[in-house]
Amino acid sequence: MKVAVRTLCEFAARHGDLDFRYTPAPSSEEGIAGHQAIQAKRGYGYKSEYSLTGKVLGMQLSGRADGYHPHKNRLEEIKTHRGDVSRIRPHQRALHRAQLRAYGALLCRQENRKNVELALVYYDTGRDKETVLTETATAGELWQELETLCGLYKAWAEQEEHHRELRDALLAKLRFPFPDFRPRQRQLAETVYKNSVKTGTLLLEAPTGLGKTLGTLFPALMAMPAAKQDRLYYLTCRNTARQLALDAVDKLRHAQDELQPWPLRTLELVSKDDACEHPDKACHGESCPLAKGFFDRLPDARAEAVQSKEPLNQENLAKIAADHDICPYFLAQEMARWCDLIIGDVNRLFDQSALLHGLIRQNNWQASVLVDEAHNLVDRARGMYSVQLEQQRLLKLKKTAPKPVKAALDRTARAWQALIRDHGEQAQPVFLATLPAQLLGALQAMVSVITDYLADNPPDLALQEVMFESVAFMKLADSFGDHSLCEFQRSGRGRASLTIQNLIPADFLIERFKAAHSVLLFSATLSPGVYYRDLLGLPEDARFTSLPSPFSAGQLKVEFTPGISTRQVHREASLQPVAELIAKQYRTRPGHYLAFFSSFKYAKEVSDALAKQAPDIPQRSQQPGMSAEQRRQFLADFRKPEGSIAFAVLGGVFSEGIDLPGDQLIGAFVATLGLPPFDAWHEILKDRLQQRFGEGYNYTYLIPGLQKVAQAAGRVIRTPEDRGVIWLIDDRFLKRPVRGLLPTWWFTNT
Repeated sequence: MKVAVRTLCEFAARHGDLDFRYTPAPSSEEGIAGHQAIQAKRGYGYKSEYSLTGKVLGMQLSGRADGYHPHKNRLEEIKTHRGDVSRIRPHQRALHRAQLRAYGALLCRQENRKNVELALVYYDTGRDKETVLTETATAGELWQELETLCGLYKAWAEQEEHHRELRDALLAKLRFPFPDFRPRQRQLAETVYKNSVKTGTLLLEAPTGLGKTLGTLFPALMAMPAAKQDRLYYLTCRNTARQLALDAVDKLRHAQDELQPWPLRTLELVSKDDACEHPDKACHGESCPLAKGFFDRLPDARAEAVQSKEPLNQENLAKIAADHDICPYFLAQEMARWCDLIIGDVNRLFDQSALLHGLIRQNNWQASVLVDEAHNLVDRARGMYSVQLEQQRLLKLKKTAPKPVKAALDRTARAWQALIRDHGEQAQPVFLATLPAQLLGALQAMVSVITDYLADNPPDLALQEVMFESVAFMKLADSFGDHSLCEFQRSGRGRASLTIQNLIPADFLIERFKAAHSVLLFSATLSPGVYYRDLLGLPEDARFTSLPSPFSAGQLKVEFTPGISTRQVHREASLQPVAELIAKQYRTRPGHYLAFFSSFKYAKEVSDALAKQAPDIPQRSQQPGMSAEQRRQFLADFRKPEGSIAFAVLGGVFSEGIDLPGDQLIGAFVATLGLPPFDAWHEILKDRLQQRFGEGYNYTYLIPGLQKVAQAAGRVIRTPEDRGVIWLIDDRFLKRPVRGLLPTWWFTNT
C-alpha cells in the first residue's frame, strides 16, 4: 500500500476548529517564489525538495521535505503566508507540524539519525520575513508518532479495500427492482451500460415514460466493477430530481438479497444554505458551536457515516452530524471523498471551484458522470462562468472605508466614472468589444491594497465582499475571449454595472469532461446532439442516440393553427382566435389543460379574452414570483375533479419537471415558438455562434425555443394509458425546419 505523507496527515492529523474566516494568502505563483527565496538563502550543503521514503506497518510512505541541511541536521517545512503569522489557524498549524514530524521520522530512519532539528518556517511573502518554529525530536518518539498515524490510516485503508470488494461484488450482480422493464427501458439500460464500460461520451435522448432515473442508475452502477470505476456522480439541474435518484437507489437496495449487505455508499450533496444549522453564525469556532472542535470530532462522525446502512441523504447525514456536534455541510464535503455514488447539482462538477472535479484530479479517480435533464446544462453553465461588478457596492464602501485603502478605492471610483463618461449616456446596455483596461488596472491595485490591509488588521466584511467580487471578476477577465461578452449598463446615478457574460461554456467545460472516465448526458429533449456537443465542449467522438418513445402517436393528437400568428406584430390580433380555440377545445372535452405563452402579459391578455367570451370555463394563472407553497397549490389543483385552463409561461416552473399523469392533465396549448427576444444581446450571441459553428440562428433562437415547446408539451403524456391533445398555436409550426425539431413520436406510430 503506497501513501503520500501529505495524504496520511490530512486524514489522521487534523485537529481543532473548522475556520473559514478570510486570511490573505499568497497566490500559487507567490508561494512557489517564496519557497525558492527561502531555499536560495540556506547556503552550501542545503538540499531542496529532499525525497523521503520508508516502510511503516507494511505501508510504503513517500514525500518531499522542502529542505534538509545534513551538516546542521536540520529538516525544514516551508509554508508561505501574508500578514500576521498569529492569524494562521490552529488546525492548519497542527497539520503543518504533523507533516514535518512525519518527514522527520522518515529522515531519521533513512539517514540513520538518532535525532533531528525540525524547523517549521512561515514566510511572509509580502514582507520577505521568516518566522521559524524549531524543536528537536528523537528518532524514537518521531517513529512512534508516525506508527500511530499509520495505524489509523492503515485500518481505514484496509476497511476501504474490503468495502470496495463487497461493493463491486454486489454491483456485478445487481438485480433490477421490478419483474420486467418498461417498454424501451431495457434498451435504455443496455445503452447506458455499454457507454460506461466503453468509457465514452454519450448524448442520449430518452423520451418521457421510459423511467430514465432508474433506467440510467441501474446499468451505470452495474457497470462500475467491469469498468473499474471508483465513483459515480448523478448530477441534476433541479433540486427535485435529487429525490427521484435517491428513491431509485432505495428501490435497488430493497430488491437485493436481504441476507446480503448493501455496501453501496450513497451521498446527497445539498447547498450550504440548505444544510446550515446556524445561518446567523460565521463558519469558525468562535462563532458557530458546530465549527468548534470540528476536526477533533470528525473521525468518529466519519466512521459512523461509512457504516450507515441508510443512504447519506440530507436528513440522515444531519442526524449523524448532530450526534457528534459538527457541521452537516462540511461533514458532507468530507464524505464526498468516501462515498461511491454522489447525487447533487451540476455545479458540483462544472462550477469554477467544483468539489467533485477537484476530488477527481486530486485522487486520480475513474469517475462516471450521469447528467439528468441535460438540456438545461448550457444555460446553467453560462451562469457558472459569468460575473457582475457593481459600482454601488464600491461607493457605499468608500463612505466607511479605513484610511489606508481610501486612495485605492478612489482610484477605482474614478475608473468607474471614466467608463460612465465613455458609455453611460445610453439607457440601453452597451456591449464592449474589450474589457476596460483602466478599471481592470484599478481593480488589481485595489485588491492588492485591501489584501495587505486585511493581513494586518481585524476582519472587515464590507472590504472582503468588495475584494471577493473584484477577484471573481478579474479571474474571468484573465480568460476573456470570444466565448464571453462584456456588458456595461447604467440604471441611475451611482448604479452602473459591468458584467462578463459567458456565451459559449465549451471553453470552460472541456477539461471537466476530459477528466471524467465516462459521461452520459440524457434528457427527453436533446436534439440535435451536435448543438450540445458544440456548446458544452464534448469530445469530437461524442455519440448521439435517440431512443424510440414508449408512447405512440395514437395517444396524442397534435393540432396546428395555420391561420394564427403569435409574432409580436400580430399579438393583439391573435387574442380572440386563441381564446376561441381554447374555449372550443374545453367544451369538446372538459378537463385540465395547461396553456403556455411567451410572457405573463400575453397570458393575461388571452385569459381576459377567454373570461369575456366564456365566463363559464374555470381558469387560473401562474403569477410572477410565486412562493413554494403557491406553486404546490397550483399543481394540487390539477387533482380536483372539475377541470380548468391553467395559464403559464413557457420556460417557467410549470413547463418542465412536473408530472401530471392521467386526468390531471389532458391537453396543452402552446401559443409561442419559445424564441428568445430578438434584442442586441441575442444578436451578438447569434454572430458569435455563427462565427464559431456556422449555426448562429439555429443555436441562438430556434433550437432553444423549440426545446421549451417540447418540454412543455411533454407534460401531457406521462404513462402508456394517457390520452391527450397538444395545440401548437402559430403558423410557423408547420414549416419544415421547425417541425423537424419536434419529437418524432408525435407524428409516427411506433
